[in-house]
Amino acid sequence: MTALKRILLAEDDPNDVELTLAALEEYHLANEVQVVRDGAEALDYLFSRGAYAGRQDGAPVVVLLDIKMPKVDGVEVLRQIKSDPALQCLPVVMLTSSREERDLVDAYRLGANAYVVKPVDFPAFVDAVKEVGMFWAVVNEPPPGSRGPAIQAESQTPQRGEESMAGWFGG
Repeated sequence: MTALKRILLAEDDPNDVELTLAALEEYHLANEVQVVRDGAEALDYLFSRGAYAGRQDGAPVVVLLDIKMPKVDGVEVLRQIKSDPALQCLPVVMLTSSREERDLVDAYRLGANAYVVKPVDFPAFVDAVKEVGMFWAVVNEPPPGSRGPAIQAESQTPQRGEESMAGWFGG
């Protein structure tokens, strides 16, 4: 059986959190979404420190990261993720309202895997989140070692025919 797919959502706007969770849930794209409300909390989660010290569930399958967040902005979170040998292969999707060219260039320069500007209307927002979730949580195959030691230790390669589509979609 495939290990549960977990997404880390780093977003400070409660409305965007609610919309993102609704879109991911509607399409059954993750078994768990860990929500953090600022960049400092995102780093604590990823590096298993602070309130998340002792966390044993490894890295998420993808990080959905806002840029404009309190305490530590998304660009700095991205910089720290990509400079850490244990996390550098972790896919990071910038899911942000920023259309600033500097933010876009900085994100890609630092190793963002994608940059998605949040659409302003609900149906377009849901579609964007669905596409992001479908690709990164279902279609994409991460490189070995990119999901953290706890996930690797727990997951085992299924025997042929053992894995069902229900495992992919949380069933």
